[in-house]
Amino acid sequence: MPHPHPDSEQALENETIDLFDSMGWATVDCMNEACGANNPMGRETKSEVVLVPLLRSALIKLNPDLPSEAIQLAIDELVRDRSTSLENTNREIYQLLKNGVKVRFKNDDDEEQEETLKVIDWETPTNNDFLLVSQLWITGEIYTRRTDLIGFVNGLPLVFIELKAHHQRLEQAYQKNLTDYKQTIPQLFWYNAFIILSNGKKSCISSLTAQWEHFAEWQKINSDGEEGIISLETIIRGTCDKTRLLDLVENFTFFYTAGGNLTKIVAKNHQFLGVNAAVDAVGQIEQNKGKLGVFWHTQGSGKSYSMVFFSQKILRKQPGNWTFLILTDREDLDGQIYKNFAYAGAVTEPENEVRAKSAEHLKQLLREDHRYVFTLIQKFRTEKGATYPKLSDRSDIIVIADEAHRSQYDTFALNLRNALPNAGFIGFTGTPLMSGEEKTREEFGDYISIYNFQKSIQDGATVPLYYENRIPELQLDNSDLNAEIGKSLPPLPSTRTKNAS
Repeated sequence: MPHPHPDSEQALENETIDLFDSMGWATVDCMNEACGANNPMGRETKSEVVLVPLLRSALIKLNPDLPSEAIQLAIDELVRDRSTSLENTNREIYQLLKNGVKVRFKNDDDEEQEETLKVIDWETPTNNDFLLVSQLWITGEIYTRRTDLIGFVNGLPLVFIELKAHHQRLEQAYQKNLTDYKQTIPQLFWYNAFIILSNGKKSCISSLTAQWEHFAEWQKINSDGEEGIISLETIIRGTCDKTRLLDLVENFTFFYTAGGNLTKIVAKNHQFLGVNAAVDAVGQIEQNKGKLGVFWHTQGSGKSYSMVFFSQKILRKQPGNWTFLILTDREDLDGQIYKNFAYAGAVTEPENEVRAKSAEHLKQLLREDHRYVFTLIQKFRTEKGATYPKLSDRSDIIVIADEAHRSQYDTFALNLRNALPNAGFIGFTGTPLMSGEEKTREEFGDYISIYNFQKSIQDGATVPLYYENRIPELQLDNSDLNAEIGKSLPPLPSTRTKNAS
């Protein structure tokens, strides 16, 4: 078989397959796949998108003590037809993947038993089955389409990759291919975790609900700033490495409901790396004495989403009965951040139960057991000369301060420390710390993640700001202006010349 032209889409696909192979994925070409009873992947028809034999094998491996009946019930639940919208179906299946599939069956004693089957081993990535399939034919209700690359985890199609040749505009992968596939073979996207589009020199990632302008490049493979030779290598190594893939799916994905619309949010590169740095700081909370650092991500880069990712990953992955105190200094910001957490599904308690309505209500909330508490810093006030009381000795409280370096935080910092002497502190800000703000570093520590204005512009997350140095053009209409000014001025004092004697 002749080698494809190095600038062709086929050459790019071959290089991508080799890359997945080097990362420990199994690979298979399905261009000439024959569906039916003897199909080694278990597809009897081209409309099937779940590789049931791989799924069954994974479920047996991850749930060794459960009977075959329970395994089959879990498979039936995962592959059954769903009549809801694509977004709702994807959210429903995501919850099954993340939290397991509940089934009810009769045990050996003929008693009804309920169990939750693990679908993916999030703790040990190598305990799962990773398969990259190229050129898979899929049939929808009317049309049949051939996809470039699909990444299956335990038989479920989690990663969709659409490639274009180097000389083609990447937007075509979205407009001509992805948009069509979501309409003609929607069942493929029921299970999708994220979508990668690439022409080799430019690559981007987002979710199935994202418009083209919300697809973003993946600039760095890891926190050390490692990059691939081309952007496709960076994004594949950065998101499809087995450990990073499962981390991105499990801890950096949520569904945002607002205004009747459901949007799937997948973290961008700077959020993924920055939040993981913050989580690492929490893992060292005793060594750093609760100073978790300053998280500087420029305005407009999804800072509040990073707060959600951070707190949700701590709750899921770090042992402890964690409480997060979200701190702002403006009423509108307090309400906005609460809504972001609520719309993301992170907060389920009613607003009036977790947003401090007064200084006394704040004290009550911090003495109780809540996952989240939202307040203004000004509510840590006392009568003149009084000492603020200690509210909790807990060491599993984390204070998330929005715009941590505002000067008014200094006024109430002592009260906050007195109230929560063993809490951890992390500052989120959209602007850099200025000189003279040593107090902020004393309370929060140094930067743990920096995503500044320049990086945000390079990624397309922020619109560039231009300054134009202009000299305004002036035109004089009154030709007699000098004479008129001269008439209005007082006469100059007379001067005499003193002759030398």
